[in-house]
Amino acid sequence: MTRIEFLGTGTSHGVPVIGCHCPVCSSADPHDKRWRSSVLIERDGTTVVIDTGYEFRLQALRAGIDRLDAVLYTHQHSDHLMGLDDLRVFTSEEKLPVYGLGPVLDSISRIFPYAFDDMPYKGVPRLAKRPVEERVPFRVGSLEFTAIPVMHGCMRIAGYRFGRAAYITDASDILLDENRKALEGIHTLVIGALRDKPHWSHFTFDQAVEAAKAIGAEEVWFTHINHATSHAEIERRYAPYARPAYDTLVLEVDDER
Repeated sequence: MTRIEFLGTGTSHGVPVIGCHCPVCSSADPHDKRWRSSVLIERDGTTVVIDTGYEFRLQALRAGIDRLDAVLYTHQHSDHLMGLDDLRVFTSEEKLPVYGLGPVLDSISRIFPYAFDDMPYKGVPRLAKRPVEERVPFRVGSLEFTAIPVMHGCMRIAGYRFGRAAYITDASDILLDENRKALEGIHTLVIGALRDKPHWSHFTFDQAVEAAKAIGAEEVWFTHINHATSHAEIERRYAPYARPAYDTLVLEVDDER
């Protein structure tokens, strides 16, 4: 079994949004408190995080993360990246491998050059770029991943498949024609669903459900949710097929395909 823990399920602003007093930002429901989107994936002693947003330090403390084998990046937008410096606690002995599409890793290394240079100062993360190819499996310990290219507006970024699960956030097009074979047999799909109102670079809830059905996913969890809709309302409208993930939610996914 593969364990998936949602470290964060919010969009770039997080929820509550600074200075906002809307019903969701003012909600007392803990499910409506959404840190920036990220997940922890564990299987047979291998521990991997996908994306390190602004709250990564707090997420790691809350989840009790004390070791990492790798970090996978979907893309270089700040809400998925800016916790990178806190990876230094995992790199005291050797460099931590970070995986992603080549252009994504190139952008990240330009933003954080000191993390990838062999500089003598010890108070920095020591990271090693591991470029991956689209739809070509790669291994991190006991986990096998495949980078699934998707469109985020005009950007070509990566989602990741692992076993019978896939994590696709910040998507506006899953490029089904070219990804169909790579997405065959997906049981559990985590997919970004921003809100009801159409957005040029993110799926709405309805669009995310349509994409999930096109893939053939049997279990669907929304992530990267903004403050326009409460957890309870999303649950009421889309369960049982699709449900809103929430921070600290843990899923156990059967690895058999």
